Amino acid sequence: MINGRVSHWWQEIGIPPRRPGLPGDLECDVAIVGAGYTGLWSAYYLKQAQPDLRVIVLEQEHVGYGASGRNGGWLTNSITGGRDQYVKTFGTDAVERFQQAMNDTVDEVIRVTEAEGIDAEVVKGGEFGVAYTPAQEVRLRAFAAAEQRWQSTGLHVLEREEATSRINVANTRAAVWHPHAARVHPAKLVSGLADAVERLGVTIYENTTVEEIRPRELITTHGTVRADSIVRATEGFTANLKGLKRLWLPMNSSLIVTEPLAQHIWDEIHWDNGEVLGDFAHVYIYAQRTQDNRIAFGGRGVPYRYGSRTDNDGTTQEATAQKLSELLFRFFPMTTGAQIDHLWSGVLGVPRDWAATVGFDAPSGIAWGGGYVGTGVTSTNLAGRTIRDLILRQHTDLVSLPWVNHRVRKWEPEPLRWLATRGLYKAYGVADHQELQGKTTTPWIAQAADVITGKK
Repeated sequence: MINGRVSHWWQEIGIPPRRPGLPGDLECDVAIVGAGYTGLWSAYYLKQAQPDLRVIVLEQEHVGYGASGRNGGWLTNSITGGRDQYVKTFGTDAVERFQQAMNDTVDEVIRVTEAEGIDAEVVKGGEFGVAYTPAQEVRLRAFAAAEQRWQSTGLHVLEREEATSRINVANTRAAVWHPHAARVHPAKLVSGLADAVERLGVTIYENTTVEEIRPRELITTHGTVRADSIVRATEGFTANLKGLKRLWLPMNSSLIVTEPLAQHIWDEIHWDNGEVLGDFAHVYIYAQRTQDNRIAFGGRGVPYRYGSRTDNDGTTQEATAQKLSELLFRFFPMTTGAQIDHLWSGVLGVPRDWAATVGFDAPSGIAWGGGYVGTGVTSTNLAGRTIRDLILRQHTDLVSLPWVNHRVRKWEPEPLRWLATRGLYKAYGVADHQELQGKTTTPWIAQAADVITGKK
């Protein structure tokens, strides 16, 4: 089993040769920090809208080194943190418009992959969420009832027989499905997007660490960049920037990927339509069937490292592989004994209220996007288009969406962050165990954890 080395996705297609670093001090119109999805989508749409803009992207490692090259490949329509948080301030019509924008963004990403010739292994099969305990089923049905009150969700409840005919998860009680989701190959998407922005005239400088973001100025290891506008697109690595240690918590998420599975196993599992798969556990999983017939299966390992530290190359404790393997084999007993080919982790940015944000501060010239908490494959595209409109001072529908310029308080200082995060995920794990043992309602310990984390 390979451990780390960024991700299975990058090992499959080959980690790209490094582009040159920043050659020294430089001036431009827009300087983007981070060559992941947010940064590259921002560059793509800015250059398309105004081809004469001088746009550069600065990356401390290589394109897609962070979450953009390590995620589970879920291109789905979720509004990070849920819709309800925005209703009181913005009203249901604005929130409905936000949801429709996320639905449309799934199709926009697919459109760009086709227009730019990016073979990202996209299959739009929808999102499938399964409940396999009584308590999960209660949450699923409450979730479905809430979702179906909105016009744009397209959610359907699948009873046991129909659900298992779609994806045969052991002990399925019910499932939900909606059409606004697709499976993607994360590294192929980010590498193809990098090629597309370079064709538009954007320069990507790798091996260049930005140490501090100042108004219209970046302090880097290779020189100072001055720009009319700056885009902070650093997601889970934001805590490494001077003054931003407590802005977003870098949460670790881990994945395993199996060897290619034999056809007789797929004949039992079904899973033939490209759905992305999740569940209603508190410490939830996320999975996809890859184009070459593997299962990529993700969840939480060690959720947080003291002091908001981030990893180097995705190396992960082997106990996490064991835990995720046990979950996989419980979901799909017919896979028991399948070889696990790769284990890796990555960090994602978590705001204190678990709600993503995109914005622009005109006096400083600093724009940002992030805090996606796992929805970034889609949200980054909407963020990139919104950053384009904010920087170019375009008064479009996108710049009035509820998440624009949304800000929350910082995370608590250490050791409170570490103690709380580890304790809360332990609580969620205890709750899941109690539910597997037959508890029919959500344990109080999980409800309390939701309140403390800011999820509710």
